[in-house]
Amino acid sequence: MDVFKLENDVAIVTGGASGLGFAISKCLHEAGATVVVIGTSDEKKLETACKEIGERAYYRRFDVTNLEGTKKLVEDICTTIGPVSILINNAGVHCKKPVEQMTDADFQRVIDVHVMGAFALTRAVVPIMKTQKRGSIVFQASMTAFIGQPYVVAYSAAKSAYLGMTRTLASELSEDGIRVNAIAPGWIDSPMLRKAIEGDDQRKNKILGRTPTKTFGKPEDIGWAAVYLCSQAASFVNGVALPVDGGALIGF
Repeated sequence: MDVFKLENDVAIVTGGASGLGFAISKCLHEAGATVVVIGTSDEKKLETACKEIGERAYYRRFDVTNLEGTKKLVEDICTTIGPVSILINNAGVHCKKPVEQMTDADFQRVIDVHVMGAFALTRAVVPIMKTQKRGSIVFQASMTAFIGQPYVVAYSAAKSAYLGMTRTLASELSEDGIRVNAIAPGWIDSPMLRKAIEGDDQRKNKILGRTPTKTFGKPEDIGWAAVYLCSQAASFVNGVALPVDGGALIGF
């Protein structure tokens, strides 16, 4: 099964110390990749996460909204660890409010982390990947990019932007050996999901009711999807958003 191996890859995973990002980091590492976790947590938490991921895991404490520092971050990683060949744009924040209560700052914060942060990092790694004539960029999209889910208008807007970025960048970068795809997780058991459905049984039951498997997914379901998209097994998969949702998009 060498087609799934990532032993020659250095992967950046934003938000890689917790939740789905941590699962992605672990799965990439298990497939052989060297993983660099990017996060805003304190040094101890980042260090602990890397120890749990494995011996080829490193971290950089960095806020993806620091757009001016992104290029320097990538240069540092390439110099000290190795040239980046995988980027997982996973960092995110959530804001659940009725639209009339959502402030400009609430909306902008979500856009800054998801859209601007991912754009800046992608822009920074593309020259490195072009030099290598290979690379895989994955955007962590969402069900909210496909279906209407109330009270998350900023999150939905950000994740919908990921779909446009995925298609455009795949078209633009493919001739340089760079593939760009997205994962659209369904409802996965994670801290972000628990926060979204906390005290809202109606919302929880509605999610499960439209999911044919009648369960929430596991974080590693997303991790293994990332491994697949970044591997040679997916060498002809480009510009797609892969739902990993237990069938929620087609559920009745």
